[in-house]
Amino acid sequence: MNSKNTEQKSGLDQHKVVLEQLFELYAELFEHDGYGDLKIEMKILRRGQKEIVLHCGKQHRFVLDCSQAMVGESPVKAWLKRDLLA
Repeated sequence: MNSKNTEQKSGLDQHKVVLEQLFELYAELFEHDGYGDLKIEMKILRRGQKEIVLHCGKQHRFVLDCSQAMVGESPVKAWLKRDLLA
């Protein structure tokens, strides 16, 4: 096997590692009981290289009823909070 074929195989192995990690992150987000995001960033580097960054974040979102949260407060304070939250 010549060096060019060895380099190509090495490059394919590197892509395989990235794609396996991408698949794992996708599966993790899909199974997550909430929202999440997955972003792929590629930057061109010198010497014919690229940097690949996988950003993966999970989110837990909650929706609360504000009128129930302000029941025990004075009407003025509740009105001010309601104005700020709207």
